[in-house]
Amino acid sequence: MKLGLAHLNAAAAACWLWLVTAPLSGLAVGNAELYGGLAPLPKRQSDIWPPLLSQTGAFKDTLNLVASDNLIPYDLNVPFWSDGAAKLRWMSPPPVGKILFRPSEEWTFPKGTVFVKHFDLATDERHPELKRRLETRLLICGADGGVFGATYKWRPDKSDADLLATNLTEAIAINTAAGPRTQVWYYPSRQDCLVCHNAKAGFVLGVKTRQLNRDYAYSNGFAENELRAWNHRGLFEPALREMDIPSFPSLARAEDATRSLEDRARSYLDANCAHCHRPGGTVAYFDARYDTPLRQQNLIEGQILLDEGVDSPRTIAPNDIWRSIIYLRASSLDAIKMPQLAHNVVDAAGTGLLRQWIESLPGPPVLAPPEISPPQGHYGQPVEVAMKEPDPGASIRYTLDGSLPTKSDLLYDKPIKLTGPTILRAKAFKPGFTKSITVQQVFIIGD
Repeated sequence: MKLGLAHLNAAAAACWLWLVTAPLSGLAVGNAELYGGLAPLPKRQSDIWPPLLSQTGAFKDTLNLVASDNLIPYDLNVPFWSDGAAKLRWMSPPPVGKILFRPSEEWTFPKGTVFVKHFDLATDERHPELKRRLETRLLICGADGGVFGATYKWRPDKSDADLLATNLTEAIAINTAAGPRTQVWYYPSRQDCLVCHNAKAGFVLGVKTRQLNRDYAYSNGFAENELRAWNHRGLFEPALREMDIPSFPSLARAEDATRSLEDRARSYLDANCAHCHRPGGTVAYFDARYDTPLRQQNLIEGQILLDEGVDSPRTIAPNDIWRSIIYLRASSLDAIKMPQLAHNVVDAAGTGLLRQWIESLPGPPVLAPPEISPPQGHYGQPVEVAMKEPDPGASIRYTLDGSLPTKSDLLYDKPIKLTGPTILRAKAFKPGFTKSITVQQVFIIGD
């Protein structure tokens, strides 16, 4: 059969046909001609939002998080990192208009399309099934052609979620085997939404061919390719030819060992960086989009705009994580961290994937930077500073005046006693190895 149902039994076929042909009632919104709904969701950014999530029509059972019948659940191949939160996603198309489909690049969504994204955070590392409801965000494709959104923060009793008028930061207690820790969660404002959801990024992030070209397990127990399901629901213009779907691009999940390390790392960069790092986007030289061929992305040995104090930096330096600025910024929570908005926890799995890829690229062995102890700071009396190099065959050269160390500078062989203000800089050297980057520590000695 044309729809590929010949191999299914009658019950499975009926479930599949229900999935792709069930009518949508339209999310509850205030302008029936645009959204086809009932409740007063705004038509433009300046309009008033309902004060409670339960008043938006997104859920027919808010307490139990049961989505309205008109919402289509979906998932992505490679989700954007959100500080370890688990996410649920739905979209509601308007009664008029279709999604302008493109095999690559972004899709264009009709006015009145609504996206709903819900966030839960595990609060006990020993019991990951224990989660706290944090927030639910709505994003609307507005009447003026742009998008706008809002955040609803859940109440502790899960009875409802309240509209936030501005951004908010909250410290959340997390239980671990080693004891409690605190994780800072950032709730974005309506203006924060527009930082990423802008015209240069195509307004809607994530919902595109390479992210939805995957199977999704629907609530009726049947799994189907999301592109095929949306196509049979009549959401695309032009409609897809079913025979073409296997040839469409698909991002590689980090754990998918059938895909190359390069594919998986580039997919991660696409999901987490490409909405800004693209032609016409943020001021930078590289293009993180997976659809751009690697040789044209300016990633490997790519020129960088800000060196972050690293000598000979590159966007990605082969076999050198210390000079790879993408890795440096993704692994940081300091001022240089990327992404900069709503990012308070390093993605250990994602940065580990990037490191694997970088270290797999052909290049000479590289020395790690020397380790300095105690850490820099203000000391009331003279202090002895020790340095250690992970490679036992390497030598450490250092300076005490803030200048860059060279092979002819002081050779470290024992702890250094500092009696006054000092800028200590050190670098490791070894024949046949790329020298380490320079490390710097500032010591203030005295009252």
